[in-house]
Amino acid sequence: MYEKKIKGRYNRPRLYVFKSNKHIYAQILDDINNTIIVSSSSLSPLIRPYIDSSSNCKTAALVGKDIAIKSKEIGINKVVFDRGKNLYHGRIKALADSARQQGINF
Repeated sequence: MYEKKIKGRYNRPRLYVFKSNKHIYAQILDDINNTIIVSSSSLSPLIRPYIDSSSNCKTAALVGKDIAIKSKEIGINKVVFDRGKNLYHGRIKALADSARQQGINF
């Protein structure tokens, strides 16, 4: 099956979400210069004290909130959402909804 490649543009960088069985990671990537602008994960020292388990929707929502706050501080309000090969369900959906509530548009 053919997978479509998602790329960010100059005015809309890419918000990439990766989840493993234990953790969830979110990065805002500049595809033009191939750099990571902002990142957050369930391993972050800012998030770690507030979580009980690192593999649930509550943790994903905290990561989404953190990445949204960090991106708004540097002036990024619009992104292209890239969920990888994951379904838009569960932890991925919780992270996306939390980022939207903080004001990130995608």
